[in-house]
Amino acid sequence: MPFVASSESFARFVSLACHDLRTPLATVAGFAYTLERSDDLEDPAARYVAMIQAASEQMGELLDALGLVARIESGRYEPMLIEADSLELAQAAAERLGEQAVASGSGGVVRVDRAPVESGLAALASCTVRHGGIERVEIAAAGPSVEISPVPASAARIVLAEDLKDLGAAAARSVIEAIGGSLTLEGERLQVRLPA
Repeated sequence: MPFVASSESFARFVSLACHDLRTPLATVAGFAYTLERSDDLEDPAARYVAMIQAASEQMGELLDALGLVARIESGRYEPMLIEADSLELAQAAAERLGEQAVASGSGGVVRVDRAPVESGLAALASCTVRHGGIERVEIAAAGPSVEISPVPASAARIVLAEDLKDLGAAAARSVIEAIGGSLTLEGERLQVRLPA
């Protein structure tokens, strides 16, 4: 019998791996931060340290996403639902992407697990940019929904996590569905419906 006998035990195994990988990642990020603050570094070393720091932040986000999906899959996810404004969620997601996204629209009250949903919206928008070959997306609040556009046809199945090529998008779909929301594509507009 294999060590990981069921999908639940596999999800727990993945969750444990994510937790244990955090320690060496924190070490790498800590040393990169310390080196970055040093006045002794010149280019190209300073540029390399900045790249290490950015990569370690990205690895942390990916570990968080993987750990969240593992908790959802093993039935151990307990969302902390709070009232939020969908426009604030759209703005927070756009802020994470910088120049690659702009927020707009008029919000509505939703009940979400705020941090995972903000991360998820940012991941969906980032996936759209990366796999759609575009430079910028709009993240628009529309009452209890958040719409991301344009979603080129080349990115549609990836953004919907029907073609598993983007961990962030897959994790976003998992968390949004786990709290009672949904994702649908209407033309080039991804409709993320959040529970009101």
